[in-house]
Amino acid sequence: MTTPRPVLLAIMDGWGLAPAGPGNGVSLANTPNVNHWMATCPTTQLHASGLDVGLPEGQIGNSEVGHLNIGAGLVVYQDSTRISESIKSGEFFENPAFLEAVQIVKERGTNMHLIGLIGRGGVHAYDIHLAGLLQLMAQQGVNHTYIHAFMDGRDTLPQSGLGYMRELQQTISQIGVGQVASVIGRYYAMDRDKRWERVGAAYAAMVEGVGHTASDPISAIEQAYLRDARGDEFIEATVITDSAGVALPRISTGDVVICFNFRADRVRQITRALMQSDLNTMIQEWYANQAEQGLQLPTTIWQRPEQVSNLHYVTMTQYDATFPYAIAYPPHYITEPLAKVIADAGKRQYHSAETEKYPHVTFFLNGRREEPFAGEDRVMAASPKVATYDLQPEMSAEEVAAKLLDAVNSQIYDFLVVNFANPDMVGHTGVIPAVVKACETVDRCLGQVVPAVVAQGGAAILIADHGNAEQMIDPQTGGPHTAHTTNLVPCILVADPATGLTREQISLRAGGRLADLAPTILDLLGLQKAAAMTGTSLIETK
Repeated sequence: MTTPRPVLLAIMDGWGLAPAGPGNGVSLANTPNVNHWMATCPTTQLHASGLDVGLPEGQIGNSEVGHLNIGAGLVVYQDSTRISESIKSGEFFENPAFLEAVQIVKERGTNMHLIGLIGRGGVHAYDIHLAGLLQLMAQQGVNHTYIHAFMDGRDTLPQSGLGYMRELQQTISQIGVGQVASVIGRYYAMDRDKRWERVGAAYAAMVEGVGHTASDPISAIEQAYLRDARGDEFIEATVITDSAGVALPRISTGDVVICFNFRADRVRQITRALMQSDLNTMIQEWYANQAEQGLQLPTTIWQRPEQVSNLHYVTMTQYDATFPYAIAYPPHYITEPLAKVIADAGKRQYHSAETEKYPHVTFFLNGRREEPFAGEDRVMAASPKVATYDLQPEMSAEEVAAKLLDAVNSQIYDFLVVNFANPDMVGHTGVIPAVVKACETVDRCLGQVVPAVVAQGGAAILIADHGNAEQMIDPQTGGPHTAHTTNLVPCILVADPATGLTREQISLRAGGRLADLAPTILDLLGLQKAAAMTGTSLIETK
């Protein structure tokens, strides 16, 4: 293989693979260029959803995750998946932050408190993560473990919490450790809009034992439904009592607290309420600022009573970079993405897209890095100002292609990456004729750019980051399907025959995923992949 120059990565956003049919916007479109390359060039199909991109099994892919995996050259597990997979592997039960918490609670002879959202909403927390913590406490002999259950009803059905609580009670019974000490709707415990009186109500139940009372968590929820039929989200703070009517242990001096939500935004305030020493001053300053803006203030401004002293606090993930608390699953930093390896080799690169997908070919592709690397140029075309993109399915693809063609013809770049947003953004409208036109637009643009790359002795890799446009009819309802899919995506290598990258000389490995693209691109550029890249080149010599 002769090293091609330049190498282009063209991302046809949302262009998935599926059988032809009346709802397949891709197959309905007249795409002579892509069809020709599919028939004559090395091709394969890539996995772009679920565990293959670090998402929970079976979950649809998305552009942020897709580009992150493409640039990282490894499967970038999302926080929820990292935790779930570590439970399967057993690493969860050896997590240093958890084991330190266990050691501290044993040394102090105090109580362990687990706080967070219960149920299977999967947006903020997972029930298997709480079950994992209970199992850990059982293994470690931490019998004094108390759960402060935040109820969902927003990412789950409004009154599904009763069933989830019964499941939790069954889990507790099976494991043999844990008691639910309070039940609180997320409207209060997980406020993120600085409505401190809501958080204050949750704090009062967990720390002061103040609120409604119930003899068990099932009764607590049943009584709450009678008070407010809106359901779980709005359950007012309820303290669970023992057979003598005494509240179960509250969060007290020297206790250990583990917050098991993996998503940060809705547990920052409750974390501050428990742990921030200057909380009351901060709240006063916040409301003073609101008053200056003429905004309505609550009737009573909540102020925390004396702070619980000597609490040891563990967050499941990083909730805020300024929080000094132990983190069970710290952020996974991508230190050597594709763009850095190219920059370190002294090569020039060009990243382009229109507004809708510009962050994806820059920030996400570069491992969540804002600043460009040395020798990296970035060009953005403005997306059209229309209410929905079915009204202008061409979007700004022609401008993106024209600028890209200029970049190719300048012959100064070793690597170029472009995102054509049309199949995805128009796919989200569910308007099939517009999706067809979107795909045809992308094909036409690629027909201008790819031959110019090949003419210079270069190679182009055509891929998608996830599916969408290939499934416009919901198979269950027969109505419009506007979401991403779990379908495989294409990968086509179009190259100057002189490079030896023809169908007769090489093939693209089957079973690949997006994480294999960075190693493939570096292979084409004649560069070694970064040590952290676990993906492997798709190119196989015949």
